[in-house]
Amino acid sequence: MSEPSIHPDRPVGQQQRGPVTMRRNQVQHSTSEQRLLDSRGPSDWVHTDPWRVLRIQSEFIEGFGMLAELGAAISVFGSARTKVDDPMYGAAEEFGRKLVEAGYAVITGGGPGVMEAANKGASEAGGVSVGLGIELPFENGLNEWVDIGMNFRYFFTRKTMFVKYAQGFVVMPGGFGTLDEMFEALTLAQTRKVTSFPVVLFGTSYWGGLVDWLRTTMLEDGKISAADLEMFVVTDDVDEAISYIVKAGELADEAAEEAAQEAAREVDAANDPARRAHRLGSDGS
Repeated sequence: MSEPSIHPDRPVGQQQRGPVTMRRNQVQHSTSEQRLLDSRGPSDWVHTDPWRVLRIQSEFIEGFGMLAELGAAISVFGSARTKVDDPMYGAAEEFGRKLVEAGYAVITGGGPGVMEAANKGASEAGGVSVGLGIELPFENGLNEWVDIGMNFRYFFTRKTMFVKYAQGFVVMPGGFGTLDEMFEALTLAQTRKVTSFPVVLFGTSYWGGLVDWLRTTMLEDGKISAADLEMFVVTDDVDEAISYIVKAGELADEAAEEAAQEAAREVDAANDPARRAHRLGSDGS
């Protein structure tokens, strides 16, 4: 005997799931809300791809919300293995302090080593010290000098935040993760996905071999152009790096202002009756 329906005008063999109509053996005997509120049953649904999509979406939303009002910022990258007595730790701390003095917030991966040093310099200078951590089995969370922080599950959502809310990168000696972040920035600049994105490689002895290989192998083999090697500078001087970043920002502001003025002139010309009549008459219409 079939189950009675609380809707006499709806056949028992039909069910609506949102906009979807289910009939015959596709009918389910519970609603989405009922399944949500019922705490019993299997929990493996949290590991399904649709649920992962929602997690990814939530990371974008939380990250965008956290950093939307950050203002001008520079992302500083480098090894988590850098010790406190390493000269690069002191240089990263100096970078954090001087970037704040130049009017920038400082964004790092939120971990130890170079990241901790840059966050410390920024925080002690009274600036905004941001840490974007990543969920890893061997990491212990954000360092103590992070003032605004978030831990991400996924590298690609985290990397979006590094680029979207920064006006440039300072890349200090590091490992695979540092190289990944550096080449991500260079690729985006090369392909014009971002505009005027200064990249500083700090440490000539560390980066020299890589830069030589780019020039003598990739460039000579035609895999990159000479202009691509001008997208970054290599230096051992913190002040020189800061000046390069500030100058790039000023040039970007000037270019944006010129573009806005040109757009305004085009709008004015389009709205000028005399010019509009001239254009209409010039083609015989």
